[in-house]
Amino acid sequence: MRIVAVEPIGITAERAQAIKQDLARKGHEFVWYPDRKEDADTLVARMQDAEVVMISNIPLSAEILSKCPDLRLLDVAFTGLDHIDLAYCQSNGVQVKNASGYATQAVAELAVGLMLDVLRKITSLDGSIRQGGVRGAFLGRELCGKTVGIVGTGAIGIRTAQLLLAFGCRVIAWSRTRKPEVEAMGIRYVSLEDLMRDSDIVSLHVPLNGDTEHLISKELLALCKPSAIFVNTARGNVVDMDALAKALVDGKIAGAGIDVYEKEPPLPMDHPLLNAPNCVLLPHVGYATREAFDDRIDIILGNLETLD
Repeated sequence: MRIVAVEPIGITAERAQAIKQDLARKGHEFVWYPDRKEDADTLVARMQDAEVVMISNIPLSAEILSKCPDLRLLDVAFTGLDHIDLAYCQSNGVQVKNASGYATQAVAELAVGLMLDVLRKITSLDGSIRQGGVRGAFLGRELCGKTVGIVGTGAIGIRTAQLLLAFGCRVIAWSRTRKPEVEAMGIRYVSLEDLMRDSDIVSLHVPLNGDTEHLISKELLALCKPSAIFVNTARGNVVDMDALAKALVDGKIAGAGIDVYEKEPPLPMDHPLLNAPNCVLLPHVGYATREAFDDRIDIILGNLETLD
């Protein structure tokens, strides 16, 4: 079986060599590309004759997939699958396996980090001190004691809630599915409208699908407290970005910490959040830790054992 990693996916050259040798002993060929290329021609060339393709969040359209007739498994080193034409895969017998759970701790920690950054203005104060600034009359806000609304109680939402409880926060939640283990933590499920009204901090942890696209709308943002902050480490299109930027500009909410966008950075220079005040912007790094990448490699190698 020919197995191709079309991008590095966090695998070092030394680890790639070890994987190649291990798979060769099992009768498989392993090809690893140490650079990331997203153009269709390069992807098709690299995927030719592959029965298994390892990839992270590079978009794969039906047009690209249709040019790879030997493909049997997409081994996705990522949690979300919205960048892959799943309808094509289902219609053409291509299995799709993800790396669910690899970045749970990493993303949860970043969500809390963004909350702390916005509350204490860490990023903006760093810029100020480098320009000769002083504290002046600045007063930050503490995370302890805040009501945090968790939107989506999957693995990442639950882990974020656990970290917040350790900080002394009151946590409420909204999810399409209520989980007894969440309620056992003392977390109360509420309507999405009540969560937006009551939360000092709103943190998004839902996947992107037909039901969640622009879930956080202008109308829901209008329910927030003027002192509330908004954190998104889930998917960009879960939020109406124009409405979020306007809420920040108009002072309807106090701040935001954003790691995800409608598409992968670089952002267009006219993106509405680039000029929004009190907004910490990161280049989609929630999942990107050494520990998470090591776990991810183990998961995608394990996925090979499930190939029918």
